Amino acid sequence: MTKQLSTNPKQDGFRMPAEHEPQSAIWMAWPERTDNWRYGAKPAQATFVEVAKAIAKTTPVTMVVSAEQFENARVVLPSYIQVLEMSTDDSWMRDIGPSYVVNDHGERRGVDWHFNAWGGLVDGLYFPWDKDDAVARKVCETLGDDSYRAPIVLEGGSIHVDGEGTLYTTEECLLHPSRNPDLTREEIEDVLKANLSIEKVIWIPQGLYNDETNGHVDNLIHVVRPGEIALTWCDDETDPQYIISRKAMDVLLTETDAKGRQIKIHKLPMPGPLYISEDEANGVDVSEGMERVPGERLAGSYANYLISNKHVIYPLLDEVHDKDVAMLLADLYPNYEVTGVNAREILLGGGNIHCITQQIPKV
Repeated sequence: MTKQLSTNPKQDGFRMPAEHEPQSAIWMAWPERTDNWRYGAKPAQATFVEVAKAIAKTTPVTMVVSAEQFENARVVLPSYIQVLEMSTDDSWMRDIGPSYVVNDHGERRGVDWHFNAWGGLVDGLYFPWDKDDAVARKVCETLGDDSYRAPIVLEGGSIHVDGEGTLYTTEECLLHPSRNPDLTREEIEDVLKANLSIEKVIWIPQGLYNDETNGHVDNLIHVVRPGEIALTWCDDETDPQYIISRKAMDVLLTETDAKGRQIKIHKLPMPGPLYISEDEANGVDVSEGMERVPGERLAGSYANYLISNKHVIYPLLDEVHDKDVAMLLADLYPNYEVTGVNAREILLGGGNIHCITQQIPKV
């Protein structure tokens, strides 16, 4: 019988492991919202299938699906991918799933954050979001893991950890008035330290330009390994991303991590810039929260990749850069498999491969 615990992970000796540590599974959620995914979400579903198949080369995948879409998903997904009926409001498992913590005795537990669709009634992307907010606890119960209900609004994509005490986030997101307006920066840091057992928070000013998540850190950077960061980089001085990336670099170069290391930065080229085409916009139902209009700038980033059991699964976004990024990732991750998946359909929905996946650590 699983429990929601009243203590916190730090008290209980649990910490959040890094993404490069061993995993037992990756969880995803099936896309079907027609006000976010074009043409009845069929192109997005085909892309989610390809991402799941790529991940499954090294890690078992579980796809959660609504009752209405269960048969469809079961038919189009390979038999080796587990399909599980579960209600969601959309398909961003990184943000709605649990952040897992582990201890030194081979145990794991989930951290269940409050979710408000990236901004609640202030500037959230949809309402209601109660099904999404219930997902983390359901994942933990399905896997037989106890969980903690953390006391703040937070999405998994807004944080990166190195597994050795350092957490990276953006001021733009975690200090946004639509998340936890009654808490100071220090109070938010205290909650992060208690729930993830981190020792230091490194605050990057902003996330990627025009990111509708209020600047999730996972769309700007990725933690390669402790003390090393891959950072989205832009050399066009007229592009708004130019100054954002430089401000991020300034912070990363002047901070040390929790172990006192200087941070090494690897530059990832920015794709594009990329924009929604008229055909792509026309396929989406009108909604109040999400901008899906022709010419809207897409928050495309190669940093939005997933690491899973010595395998990097990254988005193919721009023919000009895709191959260079593959070589760069192969250099950053020696002895890892590197797989690219054509991911424009995920980007059209507002995120990418890291955003639609959530890892379950191996214990």
